[in-house]
Amino acid sequence: MPVPPSPPVNQFEGGSVFLDGAFAPLSEAKISMFDWGFTRSDVTYDVATAWQGSFFRLDAHMDRFFRSLQKMHLAIPYSRAELREILHGCVRAGGLQDAYVAMVCTRGVPPRGARDPRQAQNRFYAYALPYVWIASREKQLAGIDLHVSERIRIAPESVDPTVKNYHWMDLVQSMFDAYDRGRDTSCVVDAQGHIMEGPGFNVFAVKDGVVHTADRGVLEGISRRTALELCAHFGIPVRVAPLPVARLREADEVFLTSSGGGVLPIAKLDGVPLKAFPGPVTTRLHDGYWALHDDPAYRDPVSYAP
Repeated sequence: MPVPPSPPVNQFEGGSVFLDGAFAPLSEAKISMFDWGFTRSDVTYDVATAWQGSFFRLDAHMDRFFRSLQKMHLAIPYSRAELREILHGCVRAGGLQDAYVAMVCTRGVPPRGARDPRQAQNRFYAYALPYVWIASREKQLAGIDLHVSERIRIAPESVDPTVKNYHWMDLVQSMFDAYDRGRDTSCVVDAQGHIMEGPGFNVFAVKDGVVHTADRGVLEGISRRTALELCAHFGIPVRVAPLPVARLREADEVFLTSSGGGVLPIAKLDGVPLKAFPGPVTTRLHDGYWALHDDPAYRDPVSYAP
């Protein structure tokens, strides 16, 4: 399926969607209620970001998206180069400088009465919105209060967490656990009581200068990878291994990583202030993360030329 010509800049002010082979305003974004992506959460997606007119680590996001498609037995009718062109087109058409940019593939609608996923025609969508923070700037400055929920994350033996997916019922319920207690957001655990992840972010603890994060059962986030690479660059010791709840609670610093904010410091765990907010390790990684946005090796500029 050919990609249409690059749309005019700001053709659809505030954001754009790509569906059925064409760019359109966000108001036209829709999915069939019979699509298994909706009825069965049979879908994979990825989210890249653009900042000050350039994508950040777009290649890494596209790599993960294509790996996820393969693992899910899904396919899109576009090459890697065409996918890049579509994502750039969504940002350009929306006239966005700072953007949240999604690529989505659903199973699609199978023939009536069919239960064989191979008979469904896969559907591809992409869209760009203004940049989305997982916590407002005001909340980041005031301090995020993280609730450690007792909800058990879907086991990796059941759903591969390295495939970005919408299996969020456990995560959403953990958010209500947090809200019921007056907290800001939440993370979940595995059956052994180890910290897993939260809704849209990975979790890190810092103790005696060593950074700790889970080794399995979590999405291998691009921001998580960036933080680990920065640790190696700065010579900060890292332990990627099971992270017990007790170790998180005794940490000197805790931070989250997400494309929706990069490296985000945590001020409290279940209402109890941490020793440092923001701590020196978190601050160094936060500053390093945003500095990489100016590194040509990580930038993919959007063309806003007429």
